[in-house]
Amino acid sequence: MAFNQIAALVVLVTVVGVLIHGKVRSDVAALSAAAALLLLGVIRPVEVQGAFASPAVIALACLFVIAYAIELSGLLGLLIHQAQKLCARIGSAGLWILLVACGGASAFLNNTPIVVLAAPVVKDVAKSMGLSPKRFLIPLSYITIMGGACTLIGTSTNLLVNDMARNAGEPVFRIFEITPVALVIAAVGGLYLFLFSGRLKQDDSEFGARREPHDQTGDGTMGDLELFAVDRPFQPRRAAISMLVFIAVIAAAATGITPIAAAAFAGAVILILLRVITPEEAYAGLRPEVLLLIAGMVVVGLSIEVTGLAEAGTDRLIAFIEPFGPLFALAILYGVTLFATEFLSNAAVAVLITPVAVALANSLGVDPRPFLVAVMMAASAAFATPFGYQTNVLVFQLGEYKYMDFVRIGVPLNLLTWAAGVIAIPVFFPF
Repeated sequence: MAFNQIAALVVLVTVVGVLIHGKVRSDVAALSAAAALLLLGVIRPVEVQGAFASPAVIALACLFVIAYAIELSGLLGLLIHQAQKLCARIGSAGLWILLVACGGASAFLNNTPIVVLAAPVVKDVAKSMGLSPKRFLIPLSYITIMGGACTLIGTSTNLLVNDMARNAGEPVFRIFEITPVALVIAAVGGLYLFLFSGRLKQDDSEFGARREPHDQTGDGTMGDLELFAVDRPFQPRRAAISMLVFIAVIAAAATGITPIAAAAFAGAVILILLRVITPEEAYAGLRPEVLLLIAGMVVVGLSIEVTGLAEAGTDRLIAFIEPFGPLFALAILYGVTLFATEFLSNAAVAVLITPVAVALANSLGVDPRPFLVAVMMAASAAFATPFGYQTNVLVFQLGEYKYMDFVRIGVPLNLLTWAAGVIAIPVFFPF
């Protein structure tokens, strides 16, 4: 092995170990890895610059600003409180309607503020009805995770996979192109949660007995409710303009008028010019820990590619999988991605596995798009641990769950969504 290959491999193994250990912030770990690769000469400055200026990072940053403007307007809180009134009228069915609505909103907005605002409402309404909040809080997190996978902009993972596919010469995905597959997975997962979430028993004496471990999560941030959204007074003008701009951004990107990064950038600037959001508020809504995590991991992934390690590893994988055909390869790729997501950040998984997906499809002589969709779906499906995704940590704290609660509910959900994904993907994205 050449020096650059050894250096890239050592950095990769180190950063993966640090992410699994979880004692260092994910964004700090990713940036440290990028810096080490730059200092060792494995990556050139121009390549690092390209990672930080990628369309995925630009689109995410601007979408965060637009979503923050909607959050500041109080619209999200207003809708959730209206749902609370519905729950009071129609009982437990209203809680499930609220959960589904939160999942739908997560297809367009970041799911962390949605869960932060909705989780206390779900808990209070459930207790007022004499129901266990535990039955609803984990489903709230899981449903918003599955909802986020339903559009290209619903999660940073989808945008990142799309960006990396574009760099590999593949055509980009449209905003709603992956929606049919994600809806099938969400429907299967939602039905399972509706039928089996009753396994989560609530002992009210346990409430308050345990406090807010501050663990790392897939988005590289801490799981403290106080760090995120607050219930804000409703401001009609601010809400109306924010939503109109957001709808215009989605429409422009969905119809192909302009790329999502350009549309989102223009939307964020318009909100500032119209004084719907101040420059200071825009900066506050950027969520740099997510953006820097993604940029840092893109650099790490690029080092594996430019040194030839990705090609060598993919060749070995292909030699094993190729005789079994594309459907088996799709299932294996989905499973590997799913497993890795439980231990690594979504960005890390997307960066490491997307090039493998493209190379695997090319070696089999089939369209890479089914394999890219599999990476998108599986990299968001962190259900088996409380620390695989930001919202899992939030409900873990609020619901006073035990670690094994997530394992008991999440592992079967992982297996069901895996099967649903492998069946649905070839239907909508033929090989």
